[in-house]
Amino acid sequence: MPISRPAVVVLSLAILLLAVRICTRQLIAVQAGEQLLQVGDRPWRRVSRPGKRASPGPGRVRARPSHPVSRPHPERSPGGADSELVRVAAKEFLELFHAENPQAGWMGPRIAAVMREIDLTGTYWHTAEELAFGARVAWRNNARCIGRLYWRSLQIRDLRTVSDAGHVARHCFDHLRVAHNGGKIRPMISVFAPESPNRPAPRIWNEQLIRYAGYEQPDGRVLGDPRYRSFTSKLIQRGWQPPETPGAFDVLPLVVETVDEGPRMFQLPGTAVNEVPLEHPELEWFADLGLRWHAVPVISNTRLVIGGVSYPAAPFNGWYMGTEIGARNLGDSDRYALVPEVAERMGLDTSDEATLWRDRALVEINRAVLHSFNANGVSITDHHTESRRFLIHLEREERAGRRCPADWTWIVPPMSGSQTPVFHRYYETETQLPNFFADPDAAHRALHGGPPAFP
Repeated sequence: MPISRPAVVVLSLAILLLAVRICTRQLIAVQAGEQLLQVGDRPWRRVSRPGKRASPGPGRVRARPSHPVSRPHPERSPGGADSELVRVAAKEFLELFHAENPQAGWMGPRIAAVMREIDLTGTYWHTAEELAFGARVAWRNNARCIGRLYWRSLQIRDLRTVSDAGHVARHCFDHLRVAHNGGKIRPMISVFAPESPNRPAPRIWNEQLIRYAGYEQPDGRVLGDPRYRSFTSKLIQRGWQPPETPGAFDVLPLVVETVDEGPRMFQLPGTAVNEVPLEHPELEWFADLGLRWHAVPVISNTRLVIGGVSYPAAPFNGWYMGTEIGARNLGDSDRYALVPEVAERMGLDTSDEATLWRDRALVEINRAVLHSFNANGVSITDHHTESRRFLIHLEREERAGRRCPADWTWIVPPMSGSQTPVFHRYYETETQLPNFFADPDAAHRALHGGPPAFP
């Protein structure tokens, strides 16, 4: 049957409009992909190691170019490219949520409601169940964490209505108390107000809620933690007064910044700071070194991203693996650098590296950490046990049909790596969502004390 000239024109216009829509979606996807690449502070890459390859598994929701992972601009209005990104990310997250939570019922009405909310406001509000699921899955997906076997046990403190600096700080102190739990550390996350198109969320400057000051000395050395010498100096310039007699383990104040108040400092109360004095099971002189470390490692400057919604203030903790303290915080040459002093006190021959004096001293520092935490009834794990548990987690994820991303450079312990089972295999490295991300600006503030997020 012949087609009339007007019908041909209408059909041609329809095809043209469809092509423009497809190109627009591709451009949005490319832009979002650029955002994703800018979020991490270390490139995601596969490290070639001999051994068994982890089977990929079909997976569920992975990070795609269409996922937004940086905060919406506060000046942008609903209905733009950002809203389209949020719509795509929200739909994929809700599909995942309903697939893993059949009791939530059919997802159609919920997705429709969320799409309407995004159309009106540019964002949406997670239900309490969605928030809890998203936070747990963010831990499950975090490629840098070896302790993900316990992801289902994460306790969620829903504090999304809290956005002023004073209340954020107060709830952070409560987090430390509750998570400590008399030494039986609870995995926990406190989720504060989310980012929105019209109002930026609060920021926590500190890398962890508890960090130790580093004081520059006249001879160039540092008393305390050298990692935070610049941060300490900036806080002193802002008015923080260190103890009358500064020490090697002075707790830095918590810095919370909001768009209305700017950065504010809050001294941590003693009831929120639980520390473990370090001693050795055999070397009696070790206690004379006066070492200690805080019990609850609450990471506080990473961004939680769930279904296109960004939570820049979401402090989160598991419990320590001993090497994090003994091999890194106390052992690294740019941190407390205790290896030479311990080796000397042990009477080791430090004139020749071939005596492996560094290795021997490092082992004893780590023994002291594990012994001290256990003697004080504080949860901690060793790197051999945790490596085996991680492979249990990986196998469970594969049986569930999910990919388990892992960054080899973070999963393999910083001591005796080849003696752990996580060393001898490959891992999936593709970023998955929900997840935690390290913003470059937040990482800079945590080490250098500025510049403010909202100048």
